[in-house]
Amino acid sequence: MSARILLVSTMILLLLIPNSLNARNKEKEYVRTFFVNDSIKLTEKTIEKSKSFLGKAVDWFNATDTSYIQPNKYNLTFMLEQSTWFEHYHLGTTNENGNQLLGFAPKVNTKLGFYFGWRWIFLGYSFDLASLFKKEREKPKTEMVFNLYSAKFGLDLYYRKSGSDFKITTCKNFNNAEKYIGTSFNGLNSCIKGLNAYYIFKSDKYSYPAAYSQSTNQKKSCGSLMVGFAYSQHDISFDQSKLPLEIKNQIRPSLNFRKLTYTDFNLSLGYGYNWVFAKNCLLNISLLPAIGYKKSRINDAPTTPNTDWTQWVKDINFDLITRAGITWNNSKYYVGATLILHTYDYRKDNLSMTNSFGSLKIYAGFNFWKRKQYRRTE
Repeated sequence: MSARILLVSTMILLLLIPNSLNARNKEKEYVRTFFVNDSIKLTEKTIEKSKSFLGKAVDWFNATDTSYIQPNKYNLTFMLEQSTWFEHYHLGTTNENGNQLLGFAPKVNTKLGFYFGWRWIFLGYSFDLASLFKKEREKPKTEMVFNLYSAKFGLDLYYRKSGSDFKITTCKNFNNAEKYIGTSFNGLNSCIKGLNAYYIFKSDKYSYPAAYSQSTNQKKSCGSLMVGFAYSQHDISFDQSKLPLEIKNQIRPSLNFRKLTYTDFNLSLGYGYNWVFAKNCLLNISLLPAIGYKKSRINDAPTTPNTDWTQWVKDINFDLITRAGITWNNSKYYVGATLILHTYDYRKDNLSMTNSFGSLKIYAGFNFWKRKQYRRTE
């Protein structure tokens, strides 16, 4: 009897094992399918939310009143540009005998460049044609600029390194000073790098890109307050041994430095105005005065003692960014000119320096690859 019971139990067990294994496999498959599908759904939701967030961010950055500003209908642009770059350095010192001044400026150089833009971002490269045909190579100048323009915000990144073809432009409180005006001087070198960022308060009606990146059209005249922040590093070397002997013998000790470096942080508040003086024609002028804090070193030694924290007030100076632009833009084709000038003022005890650099640009270009929402509107 017990043998039969054992045999029947064994047969039932053998019949149940496959069913049990099959049930477990189905359960595992169900769990696997559930979690995989759930992960896919979660990933899809995350992607959709990211797209939605980016879309809203883009719309917020570029939100405009279309009765004042016509949005850009194209994704890409190509532009040819002729640019004239200039800079000036003005050194001064004051004592009981009056101001002693020395000014230097390199020969103005003209470059040809080509640029490619995508909506907010504009990149390009320019080169000096004249230097290609010179037998004697001068120390090369380098200018690199990255611009990002949206309706509300703007960002400029720049790097500039001077050449070696300076001339004396100002000479005051030196004997026979007049005869040295225009004399060549290759003892000054500078390297400037930095960024400017700014916010436009009335961005729905006032378009900065319409004047400086040709990515929108200003339909009605309008102006706006702007606020900005800038950071820059200045490295300037000055070799007095290369000055004319008569000037070198008279130069005052405070101007007798070999290296000046300073870092500038500034906050600016200014105003810009777009004047639409004819159909598709725009004139812009903007001024951004700034108050800057400059931490400096002369001959690699700090100019402000770390122990005297009250001296930081003496490191506050003033800067200025000036922009002007005129353009004709019918949305597809455009032509125009811009003037941009950066001025930095450095003053410390009996040493002062005003250095400025800028560019005058004449350009022409066209937009292409129309955005999807505008392809059927014409």
